Amino acid sequence: MKFNLFGDTDRTKELLLLLVVGGLFALSTALSNTFVNIYLWKQSGELKDIALYNLSIVCTQPVAFFIAGKLTKKIDRVIVLRIGVIILSLFYLYVLFLGKEASEYLLILGGLLGAGLGFYWLAFNVLTFEVTEPDTRDNFNGYLGVLTSLSGMVGPISSGFLISQLDKFTGYRIIFSVSLVLFFSAVIISFFLSRQKAEGKFFVWRILKSRETNLNWGRILNAHFFQGFREGTFIFLIVIWVYIISDSEFALGTFGLVQSAVSFVGYFIVSRMMTRDRRKKSIFVGGLILFLSPFLFLLQVTFPLLLFYGVVISIAYPLLLVPYVSLTYDVIGRSDNAGPMRVEYIVVRELYLNAGRILSIVILLVTITYFNGDYSIPVLLPVLGAGHFIIYFCVRSIRFATLQKSEIMSNYSQNNSDKEDGTRV
Repeated sequence: MKFNLFGDTDRTKELLLLLVVGGLFALSTALSNTFVNIYLWKQSGELKDIALYNLSIVCTQPVAFFIAGKLTKKIDRVIVLRIGVIILSLFYLYVLFLGKEASEYLLILGGLLGAGLGFYWLAFNVLTFEVTEPDTRDNFNGYLGVLTSLSGMVGPISSGFLISQLDKFTGYRIIFSVSLVLFFSAVIISFFLSRQKAEGKFFVWRILKSRETNLNWGRILNAHFFQGFREGTFIFLIVIWVYIISDSEFALGTFGLVQSAVSFVGYFIVSRMMTRDRRKKSIFVGGLILFLSPFLFLLQVTFPLLLFYGVVISIAYPLLLVPYVSLTYDVIGRSDNAGPMRVEYIVVRELYLNAGRILSIVILLVTITYFNGDYSIPVLLPVLGAGHFIIYFCVRSIRFATLQKSEIMSNYSQNNSDKEDGTRV
């Protein structure tokens, strides 16, 4: 794998710097994100509180994407990236400052994390499509995927081992402090990135409304809603479950290591075998496996069963996500004003994704409020888990007129010199 930059050393520098920022972010979140939920769980002991914390994240995130998108059309994208990383740093500072009282400020903490993630991902996605070219984008994403997978293997097991060896909350504080240092490092690295020119107005409502006439865009938005419908609850509930069953942070780290290792191999294989005519079949198979996997929880839940579940979904996710992400960008790339309005397209996509996550967590909250969670949650999970399977039925009717891949990428990576209506990726 190698960057094909045709001797453009300035562009190579920008790519590498952005890659370093992405790598620092991946390592920081891999070290801490899983254990933030456990840290708060150990203080609160109530699943409802952790659900509310995660609900505040997914409610804040689309608002942050909208504000960040609007700012991106007015100021340097690198500044928006820095704002996101600084907010994430403030989140960890606040967690460290609150200590054992953190569980009393769940909504504020969730709001901070959601805002930081919204600003960071909006700016990072825009910078990726502006700094890379059609012939370097796959390589860049490949390297970033490797860094993310390696972080996913090293981070959780390292954190789990450290926390399990230290008394009480000392290990958590050390891990959160390391994450804070990594985020500060990302901010410093961002100062070496070239400023990215901002132009155009923010036409998010036009892109939202275009789903009525652009059927492919409407279908991919519906797919993202159902993607979020599963993710909203599963992203934190399984982690809590693993910890409750094992009563060990090291076991939770082992769970993360196994998942990331299997995913790493899965993404490697699927990325090399995937072709355009296999995409929808792969989405169907991956979605079906993810739909069936929660039925395992109708059995007696043990740590080996959870580990087996982790392996199964780590095989399924590459089958689903590799073609699904490519299909999403193809749809956007063939949509009207894909270049000048790339910011708006990402904001609207995130709106649908987080709407699904919000509904998922609300359903969980209603369920555990009115029913016994020990019995109701195993029944609920297959219902929520159907979200990824429904993705196939949303995208199976997507059809494109004949167009070369190079044309798609060129359309999608138009930069702000296209002074039409707006900007977004």
